[in-house]
Amino acid sequence: MIHRKVFHNDRLVPIEQVRLSPGQAGLLSGWGLFTTLRIFEGEAFAYERHWRRLEKDAARTHLPLPFSGAKVRVHLRELLRANQVREGTARIYILYNKVGFWQSDENFPEVDLLLYSAGLPAYREPARLALREHGRHAASPLAGVKVTSWLNNVWNLAEAQQGGFDEALLLNERGEVAECTAANVFCVRGGKALTPPLSSGCLEGVTRAVLLEIGPDAGVSIAEQALRPEDLFTADEVFITSTNRSLLAVGEIDGHEIAAAPGPITQRLDKAFAGYVTDYIARRAAAAPTQS
Repeated sequence: MIHRKVFHNDRLVPIEQVRLSPGQAGLLSGWGLFTTLRIFEGEAFAYERHWRRLEKDAARTHLPLPFSGAKVRVHLRELLRANQVREGTARIYILYNKVGFWQSDENFPEVDLLLYSAGLPAYREPARLALREHGRHAASPLAGVKVTSWLNNVWNLAEAQQGGFDEALLLNERGEVAECTAANVFCVRGGKALTPPLSSGCLEGVTRAVLLEIGPDAGVSIAEQALRPEDLFTADEVFITSTNRSLLAVGEIDGHEIAAAPGPITQRLDKAFAGYVTDYIARRAAAAPTQS
């Protein structure tokens, strides 16, 4: 559940004082962007990566981005202090107001900025994944963009949970593995970790990107490779990654059991990722006295 204080455009306010209007056309049509950040010791982990992805997605969707990453980071810190968040999660939303016919003549800014925080959701490990065909459209010009039009994700997740699963593994129009509704997926075969390429239609996840960078130093070869469901069914290990999960082992996919959950490679990468997070937070703490 989200916390009571919200940062809206230029001020911190109680949530009941935040006004969003039917005249904000992008709000109801889903023309907006968002990102979810993990908060460790009061610091937004990998903020720079999240902001770069927002900038890239704004360019792809032709969404104006009149905010600076540095300024939004200051607002986010203000929000975290007000909600007393040391360990938790936060979201940045950017909503397009001045688009299409169904907008009002109210004095809105061109885009709205919304920041809010929450505690950490609970996840079961090992996770059970349902299998959903046509969950991603890799050929779409919006493939991999984290837009606020999120129905496809929450609908597929709800369907999976109604079937007793924790998440849904989404296939693209070619029958290839893309990702889960809110997580990237990896499998381990012969000591090597594999993950679908961005051409599968998956999100360029921040945790995924970090693992691709640090894997070799942890003694694990990681590669992007087109994968079919059978590649995961017969894998030595499978795990998913996301901002709020970090690495989470998978024990079953659509009735196919994965023997090692978590397996040795998953555990090694999880330890390496935890070390990366610790170093990042320490660097931010050391730099804090010199920042405004």
